[in-house]
Amino acid sequence: MTTRREFLKVSAAGGLVFGFHLPAANAQNVAPEINAWVVVRPDDTVIIRYARSEMGQGSMTSAAQLVAEELDCDWSKVRVEYADTNAHVRRKRVWGDMAAVGSRTIRQSQDYLRKAGAGAREMLLIAAAQGWNAPVAECTASNGVITHGPSGRKTSFGKVAGEAAKLAPPKEVTLKDPKDWKIAGKPIKRVDIPDIVAGRIRYGIDAQLPGMVYAAIAQCPVFGGRLKSVDAAKIEGRRGVIKVLPMEDYVAVVADNWWRAKEALKELPIEWSFGAGESASSESILQFLRSGLDDASNVVVARRNGELEQGLAGAAKVLEAEYFTPYLAHATLEPMGCTAVLKDGRVDVWTSTQNAEASHATAAATAGVPLENVYVHRVQLGGGFGRRGGSQDFVRQGVQIAKAMGSTPVKLLWTREEDTQHDFYRPLSVVRIKAGLDASGNPVAWYSRVSAPSIISTLLKLPLKEGVDPQAVASFADQPYAIPNVLIEYAQRNPHVPVGFWRTVGHSQNPFMRESFVDELAKAAGKDPYEYRRGLLPAATKEHGVLEATAKAARWAEPLPAGVHRGIAVTEAYGSYVAAVAELAVSDKNVVDIKRLVLGIDSGHVVNPDNVVAQMQGSAVFMLSAMFWGEITIKDGRVEQSNFHDYRMMRLREMPKVEVVLAPSGGFWGGIGEPGQAAIAPAICNALFAATGKRVRSLPLKSHGFEIA
Repeated sequence: MTTRREFLKVSAAGGLVFGFHLPAANAQNVAPEINAWVVVRPDDTVIIRYARSEMGQGSMTSAAQLVAEELDCDWSKVRVEYADTNAHVRRKRVWGDMAAVGSRTIRQSQDYLRKAGAGAREMLLIAAAQGWNAPVAECTASNGVITHGPSGRKTSFGKVAGEAAKLAPPKEVTLKDPKDWKIAGKPIKRVDIPDIVAGRIRYGIDAQLPGMVYAAIAQCPVFGGRLKSVDAAKIEGRRGVIKVLPMEDYVAVVADNWWRAKEALKELPIEWSFGAGESASSESILQFLRSGLDDASNVVVARRNGELEQGLAGAAKVLEAEYFTPYLAHATLEPMGCTAVLKDGRVDVWTSTQNAEASHATAAATAGVPLENVYVHRVQLGGGFGRRGGSQDFVRQGVQIAKAMGSTPVKLLWTREEDTQHDFYRPLSVVRIKAGLDASGNPVAWYSRVSAPSIISTLLKLPLKEGVDPQAVASFADQPYAIPNVLIEYAQRNPHVPVGFWRTVGHSQNPFMRESFVDELAKAAGKDPYEYRRGLLPAATKEHGVLEATAKAARWAEPLPAGVHRGIAVTEAYGSYVAAVAELAVSDKNVVDIKRLVLGIDSGHVVNPDNVVAQMQGSAVFMLSAMFWGEITIKDGRVEQSNFHDYRMMRLREMPKVEVVLAPSGGFWGGIGEPGQAAIAPAICNALFAATGKRVRSLPLKSHGFEIA
């Protein structure tokens, strides 16, 4: 029997061989490249290159399905490999955007992926036709075989690939109608699963290089603070310790293994200059945001329809509420880290990244070398959720430390505590909502003012169009209900805590507020929450369609068992339309037993149904964890939480039954990974109100005494 230790030793023995794919450069040397996306070997193996990142979402498989569909190849002979960032630079960004963020891997690359497959197919057909001295119109491709119709002659992709690679790509190609898909649209098994199960996949944390040393870091506990002094002599002579590296806002200890580096760091006397952020607390930050609700200065309009004041003045009833959502950490299973080596003007980097281009650029800038001298070795991610996309602090640190160590390879790895306390957090937000109802209970006016930090201006350092951060007002500025008078305002408030893109971003919090308040309106109107929404959504809207499909699947009209209650919500996010129905019971001790969660999505097209279902189920795990327990709090300018013991994750036994309704209406390409969460929190909280009569206007639910069964 193989022990765990033996298994880990064998798994690590692969050294630099990461994942299930061959390195791109090697593949190019042995097989003709038809275009940047498609390589065909003489044995008919088709290599499809994948430019973005794989972190469990399955897009590596779905993207390849789109190429393979138009290529008309044999899927059993398809292999997928990462596109190389160095070649990407040298070939003038031939693979386009490499970022796997914002649920855009498929929706924003489907067009050129499909065209790449169709173009390669056309080139292979032309090559075969020329070999037969026949018109290309008489040739067809299917399952990797080209057939000349009149004569019945056949050949394979591999036999004509060499000649096809010499041809100019076609300027125009015709793409298949999705109704004719044979590979795309099907629940094909993910290409990476066998190697994940067998332990062959390599993540950034698994990088091993000859002569490698290890680094652990301590960052200033107060955001914005700087290093004042460090007494390196205190740990000199400790076993394994090689060097202490004082940096501007962190200290690194380099040792012959990571544990020794981490333990030595604990004993290292460090003095910090904390700066103005040292006095901040959760209470002071909340008051700072609340000031944005009452202070009319520095408030901008995100949306205006009709005349709000007139609508409110003429309303039969006016309702008002304030909602709050806290900071959230990403808590990826694999902590931040980066392995790097600088030698002879070349930089090599191994890291789990959602944006290989950004990692490449960060490494080049940090090392002070041209982009052409950087090689980012692509690996799978042990979780991303936005943390490894817009911010590349871990790459900057890894390259800085490697630069200080000369030509010695260095693996930097953060502790879980550093990861929890030095994140770029989902922004907290305070929102005031007001609505006026007519005599029939229908809303005639809606007002929201959002007071929240701006990710766009603080993390990305980009100007805001008309002063509005679209993520801060998401779901409010684009709400679909037929309300004649609408005013949405934004008050930008940026505390010292860094914020970033957390899975679903603004749509992870604002639908909770919007759809909970819509439930308040339905209650005030004395109407069923589903029928109330249905009446406010024009029949032609996608929201109307997915709401109906989800309610039907949940059997909304049927009575529930005694003690079980329902909640419903609908919203839009990342080009898709989602709805959720929650069924739950609450004990007299506020223990919540979620009986059933029905999630519906209209993403226009579906490339791999299994991936969509898995993503929706994963969204449920992520959102339920966040809404029941997720909360980052600040004391003395620093994060109080440090690990999973006080930043709680959902456990297997707590997971409810999740049913997924796929309702693609066609004609557009929506996202999957981000939208799945959007409607869950309001559906749960609306069901809690139905069960208890208690309206939840802030998260997490633990703060209201609720626990999950």
